[in-house]
Amino acid sequence: MNKCLIVGGSNGIGLAIAMLCAQKAQSVTIIDRVEPDGLMPANVFYRPMNLLNNDYGFLHDYEDIDTLVITAGFGRVTPFEQILAKEIDNSFTVNALAVIHILHFFFPRMRQQQPFQCAVMGSIAGLVVSPMLALYGATKAAVCSGVESLNIELEEAGTDNRILVVSPGSIKGTRFNGGANDLSLTEPLAAEIFQRMEARQTLFIPQYDEVFKGVLARYHDNPHQFGIDSYRYKLQSGRLSNGPQLKVGYLSGTFDLFHIGHLNMLRRAKQYCDYLVVGVHRDASHKGKTAYIPYDERVDIVRNIKFVDEVIPSEPEDSDVWTKGIVKYDFLFVGSDYKGTERFNRYEEYFKDKGVKIIYFPYTQGTSSTQLRNFLDHK
Repeated sequence: MNKCLIVGGSNGIGLAIAMLCAQKAQSVTIIDRVEPDGLMPANVFYRPMNLLNNDYGFLHDYEDIDTLVITAGFGRVTPFEQILAKEIDNSFTVNALAVIHILHFFFPRMRQQQPFQCAVMGSIAGLVVSPMLALYGATKAAVCSGVESLNIELEEAGTDNRILVVSPGSIKGTRFNGGANDLSLTEPLAAEIFQRMEARQTLFIPQYDEVFKGVLARYHDNPHQFGIDSYRYKLQSGRLSNGPQLKVGYLSGTFDLFHIGHLNMLRRAKQYCDYLVVGVHRDASHKGKTAYIPYDERVDIVRNIKFVDEVIPSEPEDSDVWTKGIVKYDFLFVGSDYKGTERFNRYEEYFKDKGVKIIYFPYTQGTSSTQLRNFLDHK
């Protein structure tokens, strides 16, 4: 083992596996939307990445890895009618589509004789009927079934490499469904996953003999009754989620003469959140300027940027969007030149007890609206 890539390795079982890899590999890269919890060993590197962006070009930077672990994923126990349409898209994008895309990129390497270790996180919910967890189960069923077929292709290609699917029930010590990170609880499971991945196994169901052998037998004996029992158990267990697992971000701007700086800011913002709302100013009078491009056209441009989920008219104050209930965002994004201003000091004080985090983005060198305006004004 030389180089490892852990997708979704900032917390829970992914982080525990990353720490084990760090003991054996030259380098370990964690790809995740948030930074890893705690101090990392010197050979562990973090790269921010939101799989919701459907951008897999970053994989070319890791063509020389020999170990791949994908643990990214999320879900919640709730009646299907309470799932938001955006949650459906996000769940399939992160839990299934991203997994398949990443496996597809590295599959030519897996088909070779050179050792390549790989493990992906499935779920027992992907192997049995799971009411109240239908969306999550559907995404994991896609992964479990797909990888089972891929392992046959690897076998027929004559390589010993295999993809291990880990299909647990609930895992203690992770943030899944509102839990908390505790490496002392996830490290033993991570060690067993690691051993089975090294042994080129294809399926690992934790607590199989103790719990899930009987669960699977009951399911195969009478799937319908199993589903009824599962439904009633979840209702009585107190595990139902109270709300959607969506982190909402908001930023505002004029977006006149749209350029790479605007695109970079939207891209960075979407790294933090599941749903990005953008407020577009009707004009540039707040800066004492005139917009070159009409408001409706600027809205149409921003709405068609793939990182943007919704566009709304901006309010005089970014805090008004939250206070008026227009968008109850979790993140407010703005350029770093606003940090320390009276306005944003006021915002920080207002939001400090409301669960809203203000993210200040440094401006990158390159094209700016000011440069374009100066060019147009003096042409």
